[in-house]
Amino acid sequence: MKNYIKADEWKIIEEGFDAHYNKISESIFSLGNGRMGQRANFEEAYSGDTLLGNYVAGVYYPDKTRVGWWKNGYPEYFAKVLNAANWVGIDVVIDGEQLDLAKCEVLSFRRELNMKDGYLKRDFHAKTASGKEVKVEAIRFCSMADDETGAIKYTLTPLNFSGAITLTPSIDGDVVNKDSNYDEKFWDEVSKATQADGGYIVMRTKKTGFVVATGMKFNILQNGVAIEPTTEAIEKEKYVAAKFSLEAKQGESITVIKYAANLSSQNYKQEELVDQLNATLNRIIAKGFDTMLDEQAAAWAEKWKHNDIIIDGDVSAQQAIRFNIYQLNQTYTGEDDRLNIGPKGFTGEKYGGSTYWDTEAYCVPFYLSTAPQKVTRNLLLYRYKQLGKAIENAQLLGFKNGAALYPMVTMDGTECHNEWEITFEEIHRNGAIAFAIYNYVRYTGDETYLGDYGFEVLLGIARFWSQRVNWSDDRQQYVMLGVTGPNEYENNVNNNWYTSTIATWCMQYTVDVAEKIKATDPEKYAALVSKVNLDEETEFGRFRDIVQKMYYPYDEKRQVFLQQDGYLDKEQILVKDLPASERPINQKWSWDRILRSCYIKQADVLQGIYFFEDQYDIDTIRRNFDFYEPRTVHESSLSPCVHAILAAKLGDEARAYEFYLRTARLDLDDYNNDTEDGCHITSMAGTWMSVVEGFGGMRVSNDKLSFQPFIPEKWSSFSFHIGFRGALLNIKVSKEGVQIKNASDVETTVLVYGKEQLVKANDELLVEA
Repeated sequence: MKNYIKADEWKIIEEGFDAHYNKISESIFSLGNGRMGQRANFEEAYSGDTLLGNYVAGVYYPDKTRVGWWKNGYPEYFAKVLNAANWVGIDVVIDGEQLDLAKCEVLSFRRELNMKDGYLKRDFHAKTASGKEVKVEAIRFCSMADDETGAIKYTLTPLNFSGAITLTPSIDGDVVNKDSNYDEKFWDEVSKATQADGGYIVMRTKKTGFVVATGMKFNILQNGVAIEPTTEAIEKEKYVAAKFSLEAKQGESITVIKYAANLSSQNYKQEELVDQLNATLNRIIAKGFDTMLDEQAAAWAEKWKHNDIIIDGDVSAQQAIRFNIYQLNQTYTGEDDRLNIGPKGFTGEKYGGSTYWDTEAYCVPFYLSTAPQKVTRNLLLYRYKQLGKAIENAQLLGFKNGAALYPMVTMDGTECHNEWEITFEEIHRNGAIAFAIYNYVRYTGDETYLGDYGFEVLLGIARFWSQRVNWSDDRQQYVMLGVTGPNEYENNVNNNWYTSTIATWCMQYTVDVAEKIKATDPEKYAALVSKVNLDEETEFGRFRDIVQKMYYPYDEKRQVFLQQDGYLDKEQILVKDLPASERPINQKWSWDRILRSCYIKQADVLQGIYFFEDQYDIDTIRRNFDFYEPRTVHESSLSPCVHAILAAKLGDEARAYEFYLRTARLDLDDYNNDTEDGCHITSMAGTWMSVVEGFGGMRVSNDKLSFQPFIPEKWSSFSFHIGFRGALLNIKVSKEGVQIKNASDVETTVLVYGKEQLVKANDELLVEA
């Protein structure tokens, strides 16, 4: 675990430069606006260890899957979001020496992510090999107000010399993906041009044919006065730059203000890209850097108004929750239903930037409560629009009659995960998509979604489940064979409790939804029956039969649900008895040893109890929690949040707080030694859940919000915002009680500690502790 980030309520601060932490910091200090993003790479050249990353949302490449064998249904490629043109570069040469912090003596260094106003600031004082000292201040952001644009203000001041300084603002499209399977470069150049104050490159992805135009314009100031130096245009393959030299005086600053834009053929006709790019650049340069920065602050203020969490008395916890919320907001805005949330967002390449079940299981609750309803609806529509592909995926594996298997990893609906035990067997992902539909309708009350879109998805998934189980003559029950549950440290197991539980729930929910649509809108239901070729009596009859006769592994002695058949055959050595030198086991053990162990990567049985907790009494939840948590190594970023929420429900404050800090500071403290690959964006939504559903005890009960809050010992109070069916509530939990403010014109009734409380429009009340 690292601990070099300074504590601050609104800022992420790194003081002093340690090259060993650079790639971690590049992840942590990343920027984005939902449409594009970038790692915190330096503007000037850096020859040290770095992972260059600039990304344009929705632009991907089908990189050929690299395996030594092939099976029917195996994906042909692994889709990945591409490293796109680097627009932040500003090369600096001082009297013939290149400014490079890997080669200079760094006398002081500070990097600061201002989460309140949404920008990255970096200051350093460096000495070159020849002894020349310079001070640099760089501020940059990806605009939330104008989401195809970004800007940089880069100021350099010579401290102990006067001399020639050459600066070269550039756009470099000759980039690589670190995770390229065959070291292939994924872009072809289409066109480029330079002007005295900028330039652009248009590039096309191989195979997928996405076209992206990346352009820049810049202004130069010397000692605060605008100047127009003579520039030299530089054009190379996939590269444009404008180079200029100035005679710098000791103590007098040189400032480059660089404006940039990324425009994609997803949103413009290809033949219009360059004209639109130039228009965009002209618009933002006319605004100026300060106006753009003010717009950025205003856009972030509006976001924080709806999703800030305030923790009094614990700066570390406060910083962590805001960092998680900040990264979620700059990763996904919900404006475009073609986009989704990659596990690394705009912070790195790992997992390809593709969509996983993380979105439905972990991110949906956050956006339901903190963003307009359309944001979550767009996440669901993303899957609805890929239903045809999900049916094709199931057909490749031999399923029929409209059965749908959503991919484990995807960009366009096609399965592109390249590990067989995941691709073919981790089928519980289907259940998370069905549960997200249920969660959305339960939270918003938008039952029209079921008839318009949801039922078709539910039926496709239920059809898959009904074909995936088989009848066991020996047990006289249905069984689910050869699956991988959420615990990926177990592969190809029989009767994973979670998978079987969510499968039967889905089949029952599909029948319930059908009956509801049939009763409220018979004409729509008849049209749906025809559209999906539904044989109600036969199919629903089978669904009901499976629900009634499904086998679930259970241990009578311990009275716990068994993760799968044979789990108790494993040697039951608890995690606390593992030597620290052998952890994390995914980095220290062979895969064979992991598979034979009892150790659990993340919540599995407990994931099902979290989803369906209203079906279990508190003693059942406690027995299962106390059995499985000591066997869980939490080597998935998705694990601590579920355990935090369940621990809070059980009144186990110590473990709830421990798991909260682990999920909240997972990246800031680099718990799993993998933050350099990118931040764990989707698990960050779990951090929000840990506070709101864990310490806040928030649930939806009979169309009302319900709260069972408590305060961790280290906190004096905490508060959070919740949007629910038109009402905007602020919930503050303190030792005095629960204060609820309604900042909307919609009155609502909530439950606090089980008692109904009417919260009138634009009013507030206090429920005493």
